[in-house]
Amino acid sequence: MEVAIVFLIIAVVFVWQTFKIVPQQNAWVVERLGKFDRVLTPGLKFLIPFIERVAYRHSLKEVPMDVPSQVCITKDNTQLQVDGVIYYQVTDPMRASYGSSNYVFAITQLAQTTLRSVIGKMELDKTFEEREIINASVVAALDEAALNWGVKVLRYEIKDLTPPAEILRSMQAQITAEREKRALIAASEGRRQEQINLAEGARAAFIAKSEGEKQAEINTAQGEAAAIVAVAEATADAIRKVAEAIRSPGGEQAVQLKVAEKAVEAYAQLAQKNNTMIVPGNMTEVSALIGTAMALIKPGGATK
Repeated sequence: MEVAIVFLIIAVVFVWQTFKIVPQQNAWVVERLGKFDRVLTPGLKFLIPFIERVAYRHSLKEVPMDVPSQVCITKDNTQLQVDGVIYYQVTDPMRASYGSSNYVFAITQLAQTTLRSVIGKMELDKTFEEREIINASVVAALDEAALNWGVKVLRYEIKDLTPPAEILRSMQAQITAEREKRALIAASEGRRQEQINLAEGARAAFIAKSEGEKQAEINTAQGEAAAIVAVAEATADAIRKVAEAIRSPGGEQAVQLKVAEKAVEAYAQLAQKNNTMIVPGNMTEVSALIGTAMALIKPGGATK
């Protein structure tokens, strides 16, 4: 019974040592008698018990890793507290096993030293503006060194750039002053635009008023001209009608009677006023005056 139990235990150990199931996105490094033999890919694999063993297990997934915070000195001698995160991936399990005793620690240290070197070449203001350049420089330096470690550095991202409190206060004061400057400039531009708009409005109003006055004068002149033409035409029409009436039978006698009446009325009006006047000595001169007027009225009388 005891022998059977021993053989059962040996069989279980033998199966355990022989059959290996490698998970997806993993790679296991196998050593045979202490020497690298092969890399096991995902799936069911077989090993020779007590001769072969799984020495290293690597995940082939992308791995994020925090880079510890550190103090960096900028080109203008300003201290910056900087921390970041690295994203890397194992691409060669054999090199990752034997290229470095601890590739994670090596990547972290190299990232810190590279970051200090890159920031040391920049002024404080540039470090905030050129994060992409800093990240790219760190990735380039890490990727070149990590080739021998079987690791690919995919990217590096700066999480925080924290200057000293005094610098923060100065930066805040500078930002406040800049905003106040922009506000004053905006206000002055607004006032300038307002003055321009008012001037243009006044100019447009003056032009419109002058155009209106001009049009009004034109209309008045045209109206007066039309009135003069109408009066002239009416006068001419009246004269024509009077002439036609005179040429009709009995017209001359009517004109003589009308002229005589007007003359007598004129003398009567003069006699009613206390004015000195000159009157004809002989009233027959009135009839002579009427006769002369009638002679002018007759056709051809003016030429005679």
